[in-house]
Amino acid sequence: MGKDTQRNKTPRTSAPEQDPDERKKNFQEVSLGYTPAMAQLEASRCIQCKKPKCVIGCPVRVAIPEFIKQVAEGDFLAAARTIKESNALPAVTGRVCPQEDQCEKHCVIGIKGEPLAIGKLERFVADYERLHSEAKAVEIAPSTGKKIAIIGAGPAGLAAASDLAKLGHEVVIFEALHKPGGVLFYGIPEFRLPKAILEAELDYLKRLGVEIKVNYVIGKIKTLDELMIEDGFNAIFIGTGAGLPYFLGIPGENLNGVYSANEFLTRINLMHAWEFPVFDTPIHHHKIFAVIGGGNTALDAARTALRLPTTEKVMLIYRRSREELPARLEEVEHAEAEGIEFHYLASPVDIKGSNGWVSEIICQKMELTEPDTSGRRRPQPVENSDFPLKTDAVIIALGSGVNPLIAKSASDLQTDTHGHIELADPDINLTSRLGVFAGGDIVTGAATVISAMGAGKKAAEGIHHYVMNLEP
Repeated sequence: MGKDTQRNKTPRTSAPEQDPDERKKNFQEVSLGYTPAMAQLEASRCIQCKKPKCVIGCPVRVAIPEFIKQVAEGDFLAAARTIKESNALPAVTGRVCPQEDQCEKHCVIGIKGEPLAIGKLERFVADYERLHSEAKAVEIAPSTGKKIAIIGAGPAGLAAASDLAKLGHEVVIFEALHKPGGVLFYGIPEFRLPKAILEAELDYLKRLGVEIKVNYVIGKIKTLDELMIEDGFNAIFIGTGAGLPYFLGIPGENLNGVYSANEFLTRINLMHAWEFPVFDTPIHHHKIFAVIGGGNTALDAARTALRLPTTEKVMLIYRRSREELPARLEEVEHAEAEGIEFHYLASPVDIKGSNGWVSEIICQKMELTEPDTSGRRRPQPVENSDFPLKTDAVIIALGSGVNPLIAKSASDLQTDTHGHIELADPDINLTSRLGVFAGGDIVTGAATVISAMGAGKKAAEGIHHYVMNLEP
Protein backbone atom coordinates (compact mmCIF):
# COMPACT_ATOMS: atom_id res chain seq x y z
CA MET A 1 0.00 0.00 0.00
CA GLY A 2 1.47 3.38 -1.06
CA LYS A 3 2.02 6.29 1.29
CA ASP A 4 -0.55 8.44 -0.54
CA THR A 5 -3.22 5.76 -0.13
CA GLN A 6 -2.45 5.46 3.57
CA ARG A 7 -2.73 9.24 3.97
CA ASN A 8 -6.10 9.22 2.24
CA LYS A 9 -7.39 6.77 4.84
CA THR A 10 -5.84 8.49 7.87
CA PRO A 11 -8.69 10.17 9.74
CA ARG A 12 -8.71 13.93 10.05
CA THR A 13 -7.30 15.17 13.36
CA SER A 14 -10.02 16.68 15.53
CA ALA A 15 -9.26 19.76 17.62
CA PRO A 16 -10.46 19.77 21.25
CA GLU A 17 -13.36 22.03 22.20
CA GLN A 18 -14.99 23.34 25.34
CA ASP A 19 -17.83 21.15 26.57
CA PRO A 20 -21.16 22.55 25.26
CA ASP A 21 -22.69 22.74 28.75
CA GLU A 22 -19.77 24.87 29.93
CA ARG A 23 -19.13 27.06 26.88
CA LYS A 24 -22.74 28.22 26.59
CA LYS A 25 -22.23 29.97 29.91
CA ASN A 26 -19.10 31.91 28.89
CA PHE A 27 -17.59 33.94 26.06
CA GLN A 28 -14.32 32.03 25.93
CA GLU A 29 -13.25 30.48 22.64
CA VAL A 30 -15.10 27.29 21.77
CA SER A 31 -12.34 25.57 19.81
CA LEU A 32 -9.13 25.07 21.79
CA GLY A 33 -6.94 24.50 18.73
CA TYR A 34 -4.27 21.92 17.90
CA THR A 35 -1.29 21.01 20.04
CA PRO A 36 2.05 20.84 18.13
CA ALA A 37 1.76 17.05 17.96
CA MET A 38 -1.79 17.27 16.58
CA ALA A 39 -0.73 19.84 13.99
CA GLN A 40 2.19 17.70 12.79
CA LEU A 41 -0.03 14.63 12.63
CA GLU A 42 -2.63 16.43 10.54
CA ALA A 43 -0.02 18.09 8.31
CA SER A 44 1.53 14.67 7.61
CA ARG A 45 -1.67 13.72 5.77
CA CYS A 46 -0.84 16.18 2.96
CA ILE A 47 0.39 14.42 -0.20
CA GLN A 48 2.08 17.57 -1.58
CA CYS A 49 0.25 17.64 -4.92
CA LYS A 50 2.23 18.75 -7.97
CA LYS A 51 -0.73 20.91 -8.99
CA PRO A 52 -2.28 21.96 -5.67
CA LYS A 53 -5.93 22.80 -6.21
CA CYS A 54 -6.24 24.03 -2.63
CA VAL A 55 -4.31 27.18 -3.57
CA ILE A 56 -6.80 27.88 -6.38
CA GLY A 57 -9.59 27.74 -3.81
CA CYS A 58 -7.89 30.34 -1.58
CA PRO A 59 -8.96 33.93 -2.40
CA VAL A 60 -5.62 35.29 -1.14
CA ARG A 61 -3.52 32.50 -2.71
CA VAL A 62 -1.62 31.30 0.36
CA ALA A 63 1.17 28.84 -0.51
CA ILE A 64 -0.71 26.07 1.27
CA PRO A 65 1.42 22.99 0.44
CA GLU A 66 4.59 24.86 1.42
CA PHE A 67 3.35 25.93 4.86
CA ILE A 68 1.79 22.49 5.48
CA LYS A 69 5.14 20.83 4.71
CA GLN A 70 6.87 23.18 7.17
CA VAL A 71 4.31 22.26 9.84
CA ALA A 72 4.87 18.55 9.24
CA GLU A 73 8.61 19.13 9.68
CA GLY A 74 8.02 21.05 12.91
CA ASP A 75 9.25 24.40 11.56
CA PHE A 76 6.21 26.34 12.73
CA LEU A 77 7.77 29.81 12.57
CA ALA A 78 8.84 29.26 8.96
CA ALA A 79 5.25 28.21 8.22
CA ALA A 80 4.02 31.49 9.73
CA ARG A 81 6.36 33.48 7.49
CA THR A 82 5.14 31.57 4.46
CA ILE A 83 1.49 32.31 5.21
CA LYS A 84 2.15 35.98 5.88
CA GLU A 85 3.65 36.45 2.45
CA SER A 86 0.04 36.35 1.23
CA ASN A 87 -2.17 36.71 4.29
CA ALA A 88 -1.67 39.39 6.96
CA LEU A 89 -4.39 37.98 9.24
CA PRO A 90 -3.89 34.19 9.50
CA ALA A 91 -5.10 33.90 13.11
CA VAL A 92 -8.34 35.48 11.95
CA THR A 93 -8.87 33.59 8.71
CA GLY A 94 -7.86 30.33 10.36
CA ARG A 95 -10.85 30.80 12.67
CA VAL A 96 -13.61 32.38 10.59
CA CYS A 97 -12.98 31.40 6.95
CA PRO A 98 -15.38 28.88 5.38
CA GLN A 99 -12.49 26.61 4.41
CA GLU A 100 -14.92 23.81 3.63
CA ASP A 101 -16.15 25.86 0.63
CA GLN A 102 -12.75 27.16 -0.41
CA CYS A 103 -9.29 25.60 0.02
CA GLU A 104 -10.45 22.38 1.69
CA LYS A 105 -13.17 21.89 -0.91
CA HIS A 106 -10.44 21.37 -3.52
CA CYS A 107 -8.17 19.15 -1.39
CA VAL A 108 -7.29 16.03 -3.40
CA ILE A 109 -7.28 13.66 -0.41
CA GLY A 110 -10.83 14.81 0.27
CA ILE A 111 -12.00 12.96 -2.85
CA LYS A 112 -11.76 9.57 -1.15
CA GLY A 113 -11.44 10.64 2.47
CA GLU A 114 -11.57 13.70 4.68
CA PRO A 115 -9.87 16.84 3.36
CA LEU A 116 -6.86 18.25 5.14
CA ALA A 117 -7.79 20.61 8.01
CA ILE A 118 -6.08 23.58 6.36
CA GLY A 119 -7.93 26.17 8.42
CA LYS A 120 -7.08 24.57 11.75
CA LEU A 121 -3.43 24.31 10.70
CA GLU A 122 -3.37 27.96 9.67
CA ARG A 123 -4.81 28.93 13.05
CA PHE A 124 -2.26 26.76 14.87
CA VAL A 125 0.66 28.32 13.01
CA ALA A 126 -0.52 31.88 13.68
CA ASP A 127 -1.16 31.13 17.36
CA TYR A 128 2.20 29.41 17.75
CA GLU A 129 4.03 32.43 16.34
CA ARG A 130 2.13 34.80 18.61
CA LEU A 131 2.90 32.74 21.71
CA HIS A 132 6.49 31.75 20.98
CA SER A 133 8.04 34.57 18.99
CA GLU A 134 7.26 38.18 18.26
CA ALA A 135 5.71 38.27 14.81
CA LYS A 136 8.35 39.73 12.53
CA ALA A 137 7.21 41.96 9.72
CA VAL A 138 8.11 40.61 6.30
CA GLU A 139 10.58 42.48 4.15
CA ILE A 140 9.34 45.92 3.13
CA ALA A 141 10.36 47.57 -0.14
CA PRO A 142 12.12 50.97 -0.09
CA SER A 143 9.81 53.97 0.23
CA THR A 144 8.11 54.99 -2.99
CA GLY A 145 7.06 58.39 -1.67
CA LYS A 146 3.44 57.60 -2.57
CA LYS A 147 0.55 58.03 -0.13
CA ILE A 148 -2.47 55.74 -0.12
CA ALA A 149 -5.68 56.30 1.88
CA ILE A 150 -7.70 53.27 2.95
CA ILE A 151 -11.29 53.96 3.99
CA GLY A 152 -12.54 51.27 6.35
CA ALA A 153 -10.48 49.01 8.64
CA GLY A 154 -12.38 45.84 7.81
CA PRO A 155 -10.96 42.75 6.08
CA ALA A 156 -10.73 44.34 2.61
CA GLY A 157 -9.05 47.49 3.88
CA LEU A 158 -6.62 45.62 6.13
CA ALA A 159 -5.56 43.28 3.32
CA ALA A 160 -5.04 46.18 0.90
CA ALA A 161 -3.10 48.14 3.53
CA SER A 162 -0.80 45.21 4.27
CA ASP A 163 0.16 44.63 0.65
CA LEU A 164 0.61 48.33 -0.12
CA ALA A 165 2.80 48.86 2.96
CA LYS A 166 5.03 45.95 1.95
CA LEU A 167 5.42 47.57 -1.46
CA GLY A 168 6.88 50.67 0.16
CA HIS A 169 3.90 53.04 0.12
CA GLU A 170 2.80 55.27 2.98
CA VAL A 171 -0.58 53.89 4.06
CA VAL A 172 -3.19 55.53 6.30
CA ILE A 173 -6.43 53.76 7.26
CA PHE A 174 -9.48 55.86 8.19
CA GLU A 175 -11.96 53.98 10.39
CA ALA A 176 -15.35 55.38 11.45
CA LEU A 177 -15.65 53.35 14.66
CA HIS A 178 -13.44 53.62 17.72
CA LYS A 179 -11.82 50.23 17.07
CA PRO A 180 -10.31 48.96 13.80
CA GLY A 181 -11.28 45.59 12.40
CA GLY A 182 -14.72 46.22 10.95
CA VAL A 183 -16.93 43.13 11.06
CA LEU A 184 -14.06 41.21 12.64
CA PHE A 185 -14.40 43.38 15.73
CA TYR A 186 -18.09 44.28 15.95
CA GLY A 187 -19.70 41.34 14.15
CA ILE A 188 -17.89 38.15 15.14
CA PRO A 189 -18.33 37.07 18.79
CA GLU A 190 -15.51 36.61 21.27
CA PHE A 191 -16.08 32.84 21.44
CA ARG A 192 -15.32 32.55 17.73
CA LEU A 193 -12.66 35.24 17.40
CA PRO A 194 -11.10 36.52 20.64
CA LYS A 195 -10.46 40.25 20.38
CA ALA A 196 -6.97 39.89 21.88
CA ILE A 197 -6.03 37.79 18.85
CA LEU A 198 -7.43 40.39 16.46
CA GLU A 199 -5.50 43.10 18.33
CA ALA A 200 -2.30 41.10 17.85
CA GLU A 201 -2.93 40.83 14.12
CA LEU A 202 -3.55 44.59 13.95
CA ASP A 203 -0.29 45.22 15.83
CA TYR A 204 1.52 43.27 13.14
CA LEU A 205 -0.01 45.55 10.52
CA LYS A 206 1.20 48.61 12.44
CA ARG A 207 4.71 47.16 12.46
CA LEU A 208 4.52 47.20 8.69
CA GLY A 209 4.18 50.97 9.01
CA VAL A 210 0.42 51.29 8.51
CA GLU A 211 -1.19 54.20 10.38
CA ILE A 212 -4.76 53.71 11.61
CA LYS A 213 -6.98 56.70 12.43
CA VAL A 214 -10.19 55.77 14.28
CA ASN A 215 -13.37 57.81 14.88
CA TYR A 216 -12.80 59.25 11.42
CA VAL A 217 -15.90 59.31 9.19
CA ILE A 218 -14.99 59.92 5.58
CA GLY A 219 -17.87 61.75 3.92
CA LYS A 220 -18.38 63.84 7.06
CA ILE A 221 -14.95 64.85 8.34
CA LYS A 222 -13.36 64.82 4.89
CA THR A 223 -14.41 64.02 1.35
CA LEU A 224 -12.51 62.05 -1.28
CA ASP A 225 -11.59 65.34 -2.96
CA GLU A 226 -10.11 66.71 0.25
CA LEU A 227 -8.07 63.55 0.83
CA MET A 228 -6.53 63.77 -2.63
CA ILE A 229 -6.23 67.52 -3.15
CA GLU A 230 -5.58 68.84 0.36
CA ASP A 231 -3.90 65.86 2.03
CA GLY A 232 -1.93 64.70 -0.99
CA PHE A 233 -3.04 61.09 -1.20
CA ASN A 234 -2.16 59.61 -4.59
CA ALA A 235 -4.87 56.95 -4.48
CA ILE A 236 -7.78 55.83 -2.32
CA PHE A 237 -9.20 52.41 -1.55
CA ILE A 238 -12.80 52.21 -0.31
CA GLY A 239 -13.54 49.13 1.79
CA THR A 240 -16.39 50.29 4.01
CA GLY A 241 -18.32 47.02 3.91
CA ALA A 242 -22.06 46.54 4.19
CA GLY A 243 -23.38 47.42 7.61
CA LEU A 244 -26.83 48.87 6.96
CA PRO A 245 -29.27 46.22 8.24
CA TYR A 246 -32.29 44.91 6.36
CA PHE A 247 -35.61 44.46 8.16
CA LEU A 248 -38.69 42.31 7.67
CA GLY A 249 -41.23 45.05 6.99
CA ILE A 250 -43.86 43.43 9.23
CA PRO A 251 -46.00 44.94 12.03
CA GLY A 252 -44.30 45.30 15.40
CA GLU A 253 -40.73 45.92 14.26
CA ASN A 254 -40.65 49.20 16.18
CA LEU A 255 -41.40 47.57 19.53
CA ASN A 256 -38.82 47.67 22.31
CA GLY A 257 -36.87 44.44 22.29
CA VAL A 258 -36.47 44.26 18.49
CA TYR A 259 -32.84 44.48 17.37
CA SER A 260 -31.00 44.25 14.11
CA ALA A 261 -28.23 41.68 14.36
CA ASN A 262 -25.76 44.48 13.59
CA GLU A 263 -26.89 46.53 16.58
CA PHE A 264 -27.07 43.54 18.90
CA LEU A 265 -23.64 42.18 18.01
CA THR A 266 -22.04 45.63 18.06
CA ARG A 267 -23.40 46.26 21.57
CA ILE A 268 -21.96 42.96 22.73
CA ASN A 269 -18.68 42.71 20.80
CA LEU A 270 -17.52 46.29 20.41
CA MET A 271 -19.11 47.82 23.51
CA HIS A 272 -18.87 44.84 25.90
CA ALA A 273 -22.54 44.94 26.94
CA TRP A 274 -22.18 41.44 28.38
CA GLU A 275 -19.70 42.83 30.93
CA PHE A 276 -22.01 45.54 32.31
CA PRO A 277 -21.47 47.34 34.72
CA VAL A 278 -17.70 47.05 34.13
CA PHE A 279 -18.45 48.55 30.70
CA ASP A 280 -21.21 51.16 30.70
CA THR A 281 -23.14 49.85 27.69
CA PRO A 282 -26.05 47.82 29.07
CA ILE A 283 -28.44 45.69 27.11
CA HIS A 284 -31.94 44.89 28.38
CA HIS A 285 -32.23 41.67 30.39
CA HIS A 286 -34.26 39.43 28.12
CA LYS A 287 -35.29 35.85 28.86
CA ILE A 288 -36.37 34.46 25.47
CA PHE A 289 -34.79 35.46 22.16
CA ALA A 290 -36.12 34.77 18.67
CA VAL A 291 -33.48 35.17 15.96
CA ILE A 292 -34.67 35.50 12.36
CA GLY A 293 -32.33 34.22 9.64
CA GLY A 294 -30.06 31.31 8.78
CA GLY A 295 -26.67 32.77 7.93
CA ASN A 296 -23.51 33.00 10.00
CA THR A 297 -24.63 36.33 11.45
CA ALA A 298 -27.89 34.77 12.66
CA LEU A 299 -25.96 31.93 14.29
CA ASP A 300 -23.53 34.40 15.88
CA ALA A 301 -26.44 36.43 17.27
CA ALA A 302 -28.25 33.35 18.59
CA ARG A 303 -25.19 31.89 20.29
CA THR A 304 -24.28 35.28 21.74
CA ALA A 305 -27.80 35.77 23.12
CA LEU A 306 -27.61 32.34 24.74
CA ARG A 307 -24.55 33.41 26.74
CA LEU A 308 -26.19 36.46 28.35
CA PRO A 309 -26.84 35.93 32.07
CA THR A 310 -30.66 36.21 32.07
CA THR A 311 -31.33 34.18 28.93
CA GLU A 312 -33.51 31.10 29.37
CA LYS A 313 -34.11 30.12 25.74
CA VAL A 314 -33.00 31.08 22.23
CA MET A 315 -34.94 30.15 19.09
CA LEU A 316 -33.69 30.48 15.53
CA ILE A 317 -36.42 30.85 12.90
CA TYR A 318 -35.52 30.03 9.29
CA ARG A 319 -37.86 29.83 6.34
CA ARG A 320 -36.14 26.87 4.66
CA SER A 321 -34.96 23.50 5.99
CA ARG A 322 -31.70 22.62 7.72
CA GLU A 323 -30.22 21.46 4.41
CA GLU A 324 -30.57 24.97 2.96
CA LEU A 325 -29.02 26.81 5.91
CA PRO A 326 -26.32 29.13 4.49
CA ALA A 327 -24.38 29.19 7.79
CA ARG A 328 -21.26 27.07 8.19
CA LEU A 329 -22.09 23.50 9.23
CA GLU A 330 -19.60 23.72 12.09
CA GLU A 331 -21.44 26.73 13.52
CA VAL A 332 -24.82 25.01 13.13
CA GLU A 333 -23.54 21.92 14.94
CA HIS A 334 -22.08 24.08 17.72
CA ALA A 335 -25.41 25.89 18.11
CA GLU A 336 -27.34 22.60 18.24
CA ALA A 337 -24.98 21.20 20.86
CA GLU A 338 -25.40 24.36 22.96
CA GLY A 339 -29.18 24.04 22.97
CA ILE A 340 -30.36 26.59 20.41
CA GLU A 341 -33.94 25.70 19.43
CA PHE A 342 -34.31 25.63 15.62
CA HIS A 343 -37.66 26.34 13.94
CA TYR A 344 -37.36 25.41 10.27
CA LEU A 345 -39.82 26.16 7.45
CA ALA A 346 -41.23 29.12 9.35
CA SER A 347 -41.38 32.83 8.58
CA PRO A 348 -42.46 35.75 10.83
CA VAL A 349 -45.55 37.72 9.85
CA ASP A 350 -46.18 39.84 12.98
CA ILE A 351 -44.51 40.85 16.23
CA LYS A 352 -46.91 41.37 19.11
CA GLY A 353 -46.24 43.53 22.15
CA SER A 354 -47.39 44.47 25.61
CA ASN A 355 -46.75 47.92 27.13
CA GLY A 356 -44.45 48.73 24.24
CA TRP A 357 -42.28 45.61 24.63
CA VAL A 358 -42.18 42.42 22.55
CA SER A 359 -44.35 39.63 23.96
CA GLU A 360 -44.59 37.10 21.11
CA ILE A 361 -43.86 36.59 17.44
CA ILE A 362 -46.41 35.18 14.98
CA CYS A 363 -45.00 32.90 12.30
CA GLN A 364 -46.47 31.04 9.37
CA LYS A 365 -45.39 27.62 8.17
CA MET A 366 -43.57 27.40 4.85
CA GLU A 367 -43.10 24.67 2.29
CA LEU A 368 -40.42 24.34 -0.37
CA THR A 369 -41.20 24.30 -4.07
CA GLU A 370 -39.53 22.04 -6.57
CA PRO A 371 -36.09 23.34 -7.63
CA ASP A 372 -36.34 26.23 -10.11
CA THR A 373 -33.95 27.04 -12.98
CA SER A 374 -31.32 28.14 -10.46
CA GLY A 375 -31.56 24.75 -8.76
CA ARG A 376 -32.83 26.22 -5.52
CA ARG A 377 -36.07 25.28 -3.78
CA ARG A 378 -37.97 28.42 -2.82
CA PRO A 379 -40.14 28.76 0.29
CA GLN A 380 -43.83 29.54 -0.05
CA PRO A 381 -46.44 30.09 2.70
CA VAL A 382 -48.82 27.37 3.82
CA GLU A 383 -52.33 28.79 4.05
CA ASN A 384 -53.91 29.20 7.50
CA SER A 385 -50.78 27.96 9.24
CA ASP A 386 -49.99 30.87 11.59
CA PHE A 387 -48.66 29.95 15.03
CA PRO A 388 -47.33 32.03 17.97
CA LEU A 389 -44.00 31.79 19.75
CA LYS A 390 -43.59 33.46 23.11
CA THR A 391 -40.53 35.76 23.21
CA ASP A 392 -39.48 39.06 24.72
CA ALA A 393 -36.71 39.85 22.19
CA VAL A 394 -36.38 39.54 18.42
CA ILE A 395 -33.08 39.77 16.55
CA ILE A 396 -33.37 40.25 12.79
CA ALA A 397 -30.43 38.83 10.83
CA LEU A 398 -31.45 39.07 7.19
CA GLY A 399 -28.31 40.59 5.73
CA SER A 400 -27.08 44.15 5.24
CA GLY A 401 -26.85 46.84 2.63
CA VAL A 402 -24.28 49.57 2.15
CA ASN A 403 -24.02 52.93 3.88
CA PRO A 404 -24.43 55.56 1.12
CA LEU A 405 -22.43 58.26 2.93
CA ILE A 406 -19.24 58.11 0.85
CA ALA A 407 -21.02 57.75 -2.47
CA LYS A 408 -23.25 60.74 -1.65
CA SER A 409 -20.20 62.87 -0.93
CA ALA A 410 -18.64 62.00 -4.30
CA SER A 411 -21.04 62.59 -7.18
CA ASP A 412 -18.66 61.10 -9.75
CA LEU A 413 -18.59 57.72 -8.00
CA GLN A 414 -20.99 55.42 -9.83
CA THR A 415 -23.17 53.04 -7.80
CA ASP A 416 -25.88 50.52 -8.65
CA THR A 417 -29.51 50.69 -7.54
CA HIS A 418 -28.59 49.09 -4.19
CA GLY A 419 -25.81 51.59 -3.49
CA HIS A 420 -22.93 49.22 -4.22
CA ILE A 421 -19.95 50.92 -5.85
CA GLU A 422 -19.62 49.93 -9.49
CA LEU A 423 -16.19 49.06 -10.86
CA ALA A 424 -15.02 50.54 -14.13
CA ASP A 425 -12.24 47.95 -14.29
CA PRO A 426 -12.96 44.82 -12.19
CA ASP A 427 -9.52 43.37 -12.98
CA ILE A 428 -7.90 46.00 -10.74
CA ASN A 429 -10.99 47.08 -8.72
CA LEU A 430 -10.89 50.61 -10.16
CA THR A 431 -14.06 52.67 -9.74
CA SER A 432 -15.50 55.23 -12.13
CA ARG A 433 -13.22 57.81 -10.57
CA LEU A 434 -9.55 57.82 -11.51
CA GLY A 435 -7.33 56.97 -8.57
CA VAL A 436 -10.19 55.59 -6.46
CA PHE A 437 -10.45 51.83 -6.00
CA ALA A 438 -12.95 49.74 -4.04
CA GLY A 439 -13.48 46.17 -2.90
CA GLY A 440 -15.27 43.85 -0.51
CA ASP A 441 -18.90 44.10 0.58
CA ILE A 442 -19.22 47.72 -0.60
CA VAL A 443 -18.90 46.30 -4.13
CA THR A 444 -20.33 42.78 -3.93
CA GLY A 445 -22.74 42.98 -1.03
CA ALA A 446 -22.26 40.92 2.13
CA ALA A 447 -19.83 38.05 1.58
CA THR A 448 -17.05 36.23 3.46
CA VAL A 449 -14.08 37.72 5.28
CA ILE A 450 -11.57 36.00 3.02
CA SER A 451 -13.30 37.07 -0.21
CA ALA A 452 -13.16 40.67 1.01
CA MET A 453 -9.46 40.22 1.72
CA GLY A 454 -8.98 38.82 -1.78
CA ALA A 455 -10.64 41.93 -3.21
CA GLY A 456 -8.37 44.12 -1.10
CA LYS A 457 -5.29 42.33 -2.39
CA LYS A 458 -6.45 42.65 -6.00
CA ALA A 459 -7.04 46.37 -5.52
CA ALA A 460 -3.63 46.80 -3.88
CA GLU A 461 -1.97 45.43 -7.00
CA GLY A 462 -3.96 47.83 -9.18
CA ILE A 463 -3.21 50.77 -6.89
CA HIS A 464 0.52 49.98 -6.93
CA HIS A 465 0.69 50.02 -10.73
CA TYR A 466 -1.43 53.18 -10.86
CA VAL A 467 0.62 55.27 -8.44
CA MET A 468 3.96 54.07 -9.79
CA ASN A 469 2.98 55.30 -13.24
CA LEU A 470 1.92 58.75 -12.07
CA GLU A 471 4.04 61.58 -13.34
CA PRO A 472 6.32 63.06 -10.63
